[in-house]
Amino acid sequence: MEQNIYAEGQVILIDKPLEWTSFDVVNKLKHKVKAKIGHAGTLDPLATGLLICCTGKMTKKINEYQAQEKEYTGTFTLGATTPTFDLESEPENFKDSSHLTEDAIKAATGQFMGAIAQLPPIHSAIKQNGKPIYLAARKGVDVKVEPRNIVIKEFEITGIEMPLVHFRVVCSTGTYIRSLANDFGAALGVGGHLSKLVRTRIGEFRVEDAYQLDAFLEKFKQAAPEQQG
Repeated sequence: MEQNIYAEGQVILIDKPLEWTSFDVVNKLKHKVKAKIGHAGTLDPLATGLLICCTGKMTKKINEYQAQEKEYTGTFTLGATTPTFDLESEPENFKDSSHLTEDAIKAATGQFMGAIAQLPPIHSAIKQNGKPIYLAARKGVDVKVEPRNIVIKEFEITGIEMPLVHFRVVCSTGTYIRSLANDFGAALGVGGHLSKLVRTRIGEFRVEDAYQLDAFLEKFKQAAPEQQG
């Protein structure tokens, strides 16, 4: 792996580690490849899975890749909500969910299929007045967000171990799976939050073809020892 191939332009598929931000990954790669680099779609710190990183001239493709449909697998936890809609904050508003049947849970997916309007989380990087709204939300400021038009192409319940509900979703860009978790729990009358998320696909790019970050850095290190230091 010679440095100039990254300056020229490459697409690097990374399986983002848990608790890393997407920026953390890009920053780590930038230090190694020593080239212009960006990613095609943020993953939350508590999500893992496919992160498309583009270097050099391929950074011009970022918007194109970002616009492609995405596939996720993960887990909702029913019977409690969280302020962030995931495990970045503590569960609250506990309700018994033991009465919910498999049929009721699977039927609820129909409310979210196709073209829908979705409210993004206030704890998100959407910008208002040039600043991410999560900064205001963390301070307890009342944040108003507008619904976004999204498309959920597929929404499948793949397993139920109450209160855990495992799922697979294929959706348009701009979809917040955290919001889907919150809204799905609300539709069932018990609340819910996202407890696990893996991005498995963006367009034709699949997580099975992605490097673990450590493995990529090690491969780079072995191939280009002169670039270390």
